[in-house]
Amino acid sequence: MKHLKVAVTGGIGSGKSYVCRLLAARGIDVYDCDAAAKRLMRTSAALQEQLKALVGEDVYCDGQLVKSVMAKFILASDENQLAVNRIVHPAVADDFVKSGNLWMECAILFESGFERLVDRVVCVTAPEEVRIRRIMLRDEISRDRAMEWLALQLPQEEVLARSDYEIINDGERELTPQIEHIIKQVK
Repeated sequence: MKHLKVAVTGGIGSGKSYVCRLLAARGIDVYDCDAAAKRLMRTSAALQEQLKALVGEDVYCDGQLVKSVMAKFILASDENQLAVNRIVHPAVADDFVKSGNLWMECAILFESGFERLVDRVVCVTAPEEVRIRRIMLRDEISRDRAMEWLALQLPQEEVLARSDYEIINDGERELTPQIEHIIKQVK
């Protein structure tokens, strides 16, 4: 019997990482795409060489990624961000496949094209006001800044429309029954 591969996605402040921690507590190993990208940029010599060729030698200092140099490059233009993504995303996709994990957490699932790596998509949703509060608290930023971050992502409605399941994380509904239902569906 084929095991389904499942992605957990959702916008900033939706609580997708929290949901993934609840999955981990149930013995489900969830591959974290953000953490993998950071790890690969830190440890992969091939990736480092490609990024140096694109961004410049000063993007690494003594083998360490210089985040300020990378951020400046990425923020300079959409083309620069796409160029970095064309290097990093395939490395993360390959690493996920090699990991053998059946579940992944990916904030930019559709933007990265990673939905092609999975059979089912779970979207974690929360009302916008709840998300804004969570972002402000977690990152100690202003409401305006939190709203800017929300605006940079695909609208929650679009992500949900492209997903197979929804977990509503509004702080009122129980997450456990929703998670258990999805686990049963994908087994």
